[in-house]
Amino acid sequence: MKRIISGTIVFIIISFAVQALSHFVINTEHYAQVPHMRPDDEVIFPLGFLTMILQGGVLTYMYPFFCKESPSWKNGLTYGFLMSLLFVSYPAFTEAGKYKVPDIVSWIAVEGTVGLIQFCLFGILLGTMHSRFRLHSPVS
Repeated sequence: MKRIISGTIVFIIISFAVQALSHFVINTEHYAQVPHMRPDDEVIFPLGFLTMILQGGVLTYMYPFFCKESPSWKNGLTYGFLMSLLFVSYPAFTEAGKYKVPDIVSWIAVEGTVGLIQFCLFGILLGTMHSRFRLHSPVS
């Protein structure tokens, strides 16, 4: 249980740092142009934290099944990359096709890049945690 809680906390920290940097510092103009976005003072942050808790817990739980033999930062990077393909495909592609985004190519580039960074960083840290603390068992 400690492993799942620790991994979830790492996921929350990485996700919040990467996504907040993207939304509120680097790509503010990009998001400001999206007509369906809530203004900053109306954003419902608890829903974002709930998503991070659920995703972080599930991803942390699943890592030992992916990498049974020798957890490492490299295996974590591979895991993070594969999980980014799964999780980032919705915001990058489906949202671009579903919502009136100002520029589809820009939307896919921003969402895809930021999501890839988020999940790959998480994978690296998760793999490192597992290799250092020998957290191989899914239930440890």
